[in-house]
Amino acid sequence: MSFKKLNPLLKESLEKLAFDKPLPFQKEILPKLKSGANLYGIAPKESGKTTALILAIVHKLKAEAFDDSPRALVMVKDKQAALDLMEQFEVFTKPTDLRIYCAYEEYDFDKQREEIYYGVDIIIVTPKRLNKLYFMNSLHLGQLQIFAIEDAEFLIRNNYHNDVLRVTESLHKCQYVILAESMHQRYERLQESFMYNSQIVSID
Repeated sequence: MSFKKLNPLLKESLEKLAFDKPLPFQKEILPKLKSGANLYGIAPKESGKTTALILAIVHKLKAEAFDDSPRALVMVKDKQAALDLMEQFEVFTKPTDLRIYCAYEEYDFDKQREEIYYGVDIIIVTPKRLNKLYFMNSLHLGQLQIFAIEDAEFLIRNNYHNDVLRVTESLHKCQYVILAESMHQRYERLQESFMYNSQIVSID
């Protein structure tokens, strides 16, 4: 999938950023992301994993706000990772009205509940805060189209495996994406729970 096949507002952003063509990894993974397949995206740093995910999400959501419930969720390791990813999303969503929100432990829970209530399209969230929001009925995921885990190495280093499973067990069908620098057997085990019929897109 070339950048030419993306939403016009995305192409506008890419042109302003002087992104002429996708990197090799992006060229391989973007069509599969667009198809809705469950994916493991395995590639080193600077290969364009995060940008590919952002482009795919904005394209999938048609670059426009809709209703109140999030349609895309990206799980990250901590507050700083959430804020950094939000900043990257904003680079590509300036021409759109998409609403992006970060949820993490260091922010007042009741304020987060209220802010989410007013509507969000893309939520970037840490594992523990996701579980608290979801199981206290403060986050409706019935409209979710894509659930991604960015820089998934934190699942190995921390005991977040069960936090992920508890939420995904309650979800209706959506696309799942795991991005990491290398494949790990813990990621492979997720095929038994929610990464059904998943494909691996990998470069060295």
